[in-house]
Amino acid sequence: MSFFLWTVRTYRNCLIRIVTTLNVLLEELFMTFVEILEKLSNVCGVTGREDEVRELMSKFLKPYVDEVKEDNLGNVIGIREGKKNAPKVMLAGHMDEIGLLVKTISKEGFLQFMKLGGIDDRVLLAQKVMVCTEKGPLHGIVGSKPPHIQKEDERKRITPYDELFIDVGAGNAEEAKRMGVRIGDPVEFDVKFAKISKNIVIGKAFDDRAGCAIMIETLKRLEKTDCTVYAVGTVQEEVGCRGATTSAYGLCPDVGIALDVTIAGDTPGIKEVDAPVKLGKGPSISIADSLLITHPKILRMLIETAEENKIPYQLEVGLPGGTDAGRISLAREGVPSGTLSIPTRYIHSPTSLMSLADAENVTRLTVAAIQKIPKHF
Repeated sequence: MSFFLWTVRTYRNCLIRIVTTLNVLLEELFMTFVEILEKLSNVCGVTGREDEVRELMSKFLKPYVDEVKEDNLGNVIGIREGKKNAPKVMLAGHMDEIGLLVKTISKEGFLQFMKLGGIDDRVLLAQKVMVCTEKGPLHGIVGSKPPHIQKEDERKRITPYDELFIDVGAGNAEEAKRMGVRIGDPVEFDVKFAKISKNIVIGKAFDDRAGCAIMIETLKRLEKTDCTVYAVGTVQEEVGCRGATTSAYGLCPDVGIALDVTIAGDTPGIKEVDAPVKLGKGPSISIADSLLITHPKILRMLIETAEENKIPYQLEVGLPGGTDAGRISLAREGVPSGTLSIPTRYIHSPTSLMSLADAENVTRLTVAAIQKIPKHF
C-alpha cells in the first residue's frame, strides 16, 4: 500500500470515528424525557448494585453540568456551579431499586434468595426475573410447591419468600455455577418499559428512576440560576437512605429536595384518608412522613412556586416510609429539606404505572423552585 493511500484511509477512519462520536453525543443531548426514563428503567440497579444506572446517569448528566464525579459509596454527583455566595441546592433521586439477592444454590440447582427493600411476598410467586451474573443476565422464574399438591392450610396462606426459589433451568448446583450464578448475585424483575397510551407509561423501577429522569430534565431546562446545584443519584435508598446520608454530609448543601414517587391511592380498595394522592392531579408535596417533617420555609416556597406558576399540586401527610430528604435534613448542622413526588401506582412491585403529565409538572415545579430559592434562603 502506498503512503498516500495509507494516509487517506487513516484520515477517513479518524473522520468516521469523530462523526460517530458526535452523532452519539447529539443523540444523547436531544433524548426526550420518555427515552431517558425508558433507558433508566430497563437496566439493573438492585440496591447496592447500582453500577449500570450510575453509568447512564453520569452520561446523561454530563452535558448539563460543569463536573460529574462519584463519591466513595457510589453516589454520582453532577455539579452546576452558581454564584459564589448563592445557596447550594442538593437534588436527590435514588438510583437503586427493590430486588433480590442470591443467598444459596441448592444441590438441585435452585436459587434461594433474600429480599432487598420492601417487597410484599404476595407479588413474588411466578414472577419472571433476571439474575445479573458476571457472564451476563440469566432468565429465571420464581417458583414454589404447586398448589395442586399443597395441603388445604398451605393453599390458604401466603407463601413466604423463604419458601420460594428461583429456577434458572439448571440441573444441579454445578450447572448453575457454570451458567454464571454466584452467591450474592443481584436479581431484578424481568419487566420492560412500555408506553401504553399518550400519557401513561409502565415499567420497572420507577421508584426511583422516574426521579432520576426528572432530575436530568430539570438540569436540561435550568437555563440560568444563581444557585449552585448538586444533582445526586443516590445509592441504597431502599435499605435506609444510605447514599443520601453520606453525599449530603460531603456536599453540605443549604437546601435539599428529594425527587421521588409516592402512592397513587386512586385504585379500588384504598381509602382516601390512607392515600389521598391521585394519578394525573399533579406533584405531591410532602408535609410529613416517617423520616421528615418538611421545613416550613421549604413547604411555603414550594406551594407558592406552584401557585405562581399555575402548576397543579397535591399535599400529603403521614405516609409510612420516607425519602432521601429525611437523611439530607440531618446532615451536619441540618439542611432545610422537602420532597416532590410523582403519584405512581403499584410502587414496590415488579411493574409500576405513572402519568407523563405528572412527571412534566414535577419537572416544572422543580425548575421554578430552584429559581426561587435565592429569594428565600
